[in-house]
Amino acid sequence: MALRAHRRYGEIMQDVEELINDHIAHQRRGTQGRSKLKLLVPSVGVFFTPILLERAFQFQDSERRISSRRFVAPSFNDIRLILNTAQIMGIIEEGGPPELVTFDGDVTLYNDGECLTAENPVINRIIDMLKRGTKIAIVTAAGYSEAEKYYGRLIGLLEAVNSAVNDRILNNPVLLVVGGESNYLFSFDASSPNLLKYVPREAWMLNEMKAWTEDDIKTLLDVAEAALRDCIRTLGLSADILRKERAVGIIRSNHPLAGRFTREQLEETVLVTQQVVEISPVGRVLPFCAFNGMFHRNIQ
Repeated sequence: MALRAHRRYGEIMQDVEELINDHIAHQRRGTQGRSKLKLLVPSVGVFFTPILLERAFQFQDSERRISSRRFVAPSFNDIRLILNTAQIMGIIEEGGPPELVTFDGDVTLYNDGECLTAENPVINRIIDMLKRGTKIAIVTAAGYSEAEKYYGRLIGLLEAVNSAVNDRILNNPVLLVVGGESNYLFSFDASSPNLLKYVPREAWMLNEMKAWTEDDIKTLLDVAEAALRDCIRTLGLSADILRKERAVGIIRSNHPLAGRFTREQLEETVLVTQQVVEISPVGRVLPFCAFNGMFHRNIQ
């Protein structure tokens, strides 16, 4: 039974990998709109490397015994690890250092809500990539307009990069922080007190972003906030609204009897808010992102 499941899972991964390879071939010809994958998944984006899914599955199955389980189907974490492994294998297959590597913050570089401190082993890996000329970007939902707060979250990495620059181990490294789901951009700057320099939106905004008005952004956040308030009432959440320049979300109330949010409550809140915004007039004009209890206007 395990052998049959192992073979079938591998065949599925191979089939998906072939769809991706076909899409990459169309990309190179400028005809990606006609790929089989694009027809099946219209929202699919650009692939920058091969995604070696079948080989990655073989490796992760040997580690996690996915196909040997009788009652537990492949989980989100299984698929995520397979995809991550497939991406890394694709980068190695391409040869040479990648031009750009991006990381999420929470639950990727550090535990949820914590900071990237000096003892984190990922820091030396990032320094090694910077030495090879790879540009590094940390893309996080944390939406701060001030460099000081990102410095606090990324202090270990920023100080390590600064030391490497001072010791001439690194020369003009490109380290970027993209915050608030692509609302704020900071770049490493050794001369800054917080080692980060704010990059004005005018310097990096896409042309379509320049057409977005502050009135539309405010209206979109107003719609999202109203949906969140409805969820607080409907689900009986002990929550307060947190409104920022480009985001609105919920946080647990400071009341001493306030309970923690359950996963189900958060999922319901996200899906309700997403649907309400999607069907609103402004939701058809501005791209946005809704996730896990926090709502962001997003360029994706």
